[in-house]
Amino acid sequence: MARLVWILVLIGFLGALIDLVDARPRRILMDTDVDTDDFFGLFYLLKQNRVEFNLEAITIDANGWTDVGHAVNHIYDILFMMDRDDIRVGVGGEGAILPDGAIHADVGSCRYRQAIPVGLRGRLDINTNYGLRKGFLPQGGKKYSPLQQPTVQQVMINAISAGPITLFLMGPHTNFAIFLMNNPHLKKNVEHIYVMGGGVRPNCRKNANSSEPEHCGNCGNLFPDYSNPYAEFNIFQDPFSAYTVLHSGIPVTLIPLDATNTIPVNENFYMAFEQTQNTYEAQYCFQSLKMAHDTWFGNQFHKDYFMWDSFMVGVAISIMRNSHNHNGENEFAVMEYMDITVVTSNKPYGISDGSNPFFNGHGKPKFILQKNGVHSGHVQTGMRDPFCLVENEKGRCEDGYTKEVMGSEAVRVAVATEAKPNQDIGSSLDREFYKSFLDVINRPEQSGRFNISTQFPYYTEVIYKPNFRRRSLGKPVVFDMDMSAGDFLALFYLLKSPVELIDLKGILVSSTGWANAATIDVVYDVLHMMGRDDIPVGLGDVFAIGQAEPTFLAIGDCQYVNAIPHGSGGLLDSDTLYGFSRLLPRSPRRYTAENSVKFGAPRDTDRPELRQPLALDVWKSILESLDPGSKISILTNGPLTNLAHIILSENSSSAIRDIYIVGGHVGHDNEKGNLFTVPSNEYAEFNMFLDPLAAEVVLNSELNITLIPLGIQKRISSFHELLERLQVADKTPEASFARRLISRLWSLQQKHYKYHHMDMFLGEVLGAVILVGNHPYLNQTFQFKPLKISANGEISKDGQIIIDEKQGRLVRVLESLNPIAFYDCFANVLSDKRQSAVIGSFDEQKRLWRTLPNRTASDHW
Repeated sequence: MARLVWILVLIGFLGALIDLVDARPRRILMDTDVDTDDFFGLFYLLKQNRVEFNLEAITIDANGWTDVGHAVNHIYDILFMMDRDDIRVGVGGEGAILPDGAIHADVGSCRYRQAIPVGLRGRLDINTNYGLRKGFLPQGGKKYSPLQQPTVQQVMINAISAGPITLFLMGPHTNFAIFLMNNPHLKKNVEHIYVMGGGVRPNCRKNANSSEPEHCGNCGNLFPDYSNPYAEFNIFQDPFSAYTVLHSGIPVTLIPLDATNTIPVNENFYMAFEQTQNTYEAQYCFQSLKMAHDTWFGNQFHKDYFMWDSFMVGVAISIMRNSHNHNGENEFAVMEYMDITVVTSNKPYGISDGSNPFFNGHGKPKFILQKNGVHSGHVQTGMRDPFCLVENEKGRCEDGYTKEVMGSEAVRVAVATEAKPNQDIGSSLDREFYKSFLDVINRPEQSGRFNISTQFPYYTEVIYKPNFRRRSLGKPVVFDMDMSAGDFLALFYLLKSPVELIDLKGILVSSTGWANAATIDVVYDVLHMMGRDDIPVGLGDVFAIGQAEPTFLAIGDCQYVNAIPHGSGGLLDSDTLYGFSRLLPRSPRRYTAENSVKFGAPRDTDRPELRQPLALDVWKSILESLDPGSKISILTNGPLTNLAHIILSENSSSAIRDIYIVGGHVGHDNEKGNLFTVPSNEYAEFNMFLDPLAAEVVLNSELNITLIPLGIQKRISSFHELLERLQVADKTPEASFARRLISRLWSLQQKHYKYHHMDMFLGEVLGAVILVGNHPYLNQTFQFKPLKISANGEISKDGQIIIDEKQGRLVRVLESLNPIAFYDCFANVLSDKRQSAVIGSFDEQKRLWRTLPNRTASDHW
């Protein structure tokens, strides 16, 4: 009897132990490319009871719809608003599993990513969340910082090694595929993977009142789809990574287009959402959705825009909540088991046409792949790959297709096939998840604390404009920049130079160089800091000349801009100004997707007057404002894309006084250029290489050109000399900011090989110094040389400047100067108390918002 009692006690104890284990919160790691629907899903997850579901970490993949420098700070702002700064954030996306088979790369590949639009309704709008992010979300203390920001792999290792965990994959699968390759011993801790991606079966619709056969659409959602109608964006961005994850042996549940296509953001849901915004997160989501709606390129938004990743999160949560069922039962989606794989190459297998990065040029295939296996066929090289195009038929390439198969390649996967109807048949919301999403996002529990306007008692947006009424203005100047670190130093110099010498009329920004288009907000913030909200900023083309897809200008090739490192030392750092952009005061001006029919938009948005002007818009407005007989000096510090378009525009050349170009390499004695990411091109300089056709247009013009080439830039690239002078100079806010930025560049160069090129950015200041002039001790000398640019589409030669006595165009080239005088000049101008910052930092701005009454505008100087 005693033994029986002891057994019953033991059983009771074990049962209680099992209940305790079951009661532990389900640990979740979310991997995302931070598209709009991704953060809808993030909010839905953050609103769950943490006793049940605890989001441990977020990792960012930058092979998708965002660029990681913008995405990471977006995530930090969301977490700050939701009081979840405890969640670790890892940054990744420095290229996919790429052309040479490497899994760590300084330079990314655009083979698949070129399918994503770059500008409007693409990465620009997603990076800025249509311009809403900075105007709504609060900004906390966390921010990206070079070499200190946790990487994806660090965050994944820490989270997964800590115990059983579930993964939500909401973008390309690069990050987790790399994790699996490097840490196979830890995959046992991954209990389940939920994926939003892929399309398994064709989208077939049949008219119930017609005898016509059903019409089957595509499995995928790429647009345009003429080369590959089978792939969905998330899987297409890195098919081999998706294959690696699917075949890892970890249980996978897939929520593909098959299911998400049955839950569009229809009019009833949209209207219900508009009427129910009881939390900050609900307001932010709806405002984002409304901007997507208002800027949609057709009239089919309610049929073509779906709930995608938020639906996946809802299905996953419901399945996990009902984990006692083992067939994927849940409230929101009909499930079916299927045998699928991810297509990574196209038949016939075993061919050698030069397209396949895992086999081409390798004696042994990468990753021990079979020479005639499923990975050995043709790999799609671009959106107009001739192999993929079939005349008068849909494309034949299947890269990224989540395809039903049989045999050894098949993986048994639980697949959502359609969204379940609302159980309340009287509701206007005809899908069960519509109701759940609105209920969850509007719950008062675990809701956002404040937005940027309610965080501070005296928050107001102030416009600062200078008072020049009693000053005689100097020569009109336009600054064309690609927003590298050196360009911002040059911008400070121009803003500090006496207005009696130069009148900075406008700024044109290019995203064909060292930063993405959304970094235009940093330009606005610098101007706000310096009290120059009067200066217009124009956004240039997102593609180099000849790189846009002729039939769909939103996408294009990236063979030149792909030379810019995507991660550390490249776009990641430029987009965040090496971690310092969030120290700047927030400008009331920012990029916005607001637009009007007048400028080609499909419809007027709510605030069309806020439309972001384009570079040519700003140029034309400056021409109209000029006094009769006045001409403009242009300083260009990046690729010559904007300048070429200006020259090619009507009646522009006659208004240009002269052009100062920082860039180009006029070699002496086989001295090499600085294109370190393209080893085959030894003698080009970045600015010329990034848009060689634009450089050709400019050099072939009849304008007065002064070239500040690479060789002379190198002579003034001493961090030590410049920092020494800034250290002893008067401490204006702009001088202090410049000193911190330069000091960080030098420190990074000393610490890590990815930053070996940091000194090249110091040389970019030289053009501003030469243009402003008024420095007798510089002792600069010039020489006219007959120059010609190579622009024939040959990567190993494009961007190289050739001295050609017969066909070259005479250009004034800066040959020498006094470096010591340059360092003194830069430090003295930035430390001058005149034309100094009006508001020195975001911290100063926060103090004003906490203490001062509202203001609406301010004149100064």
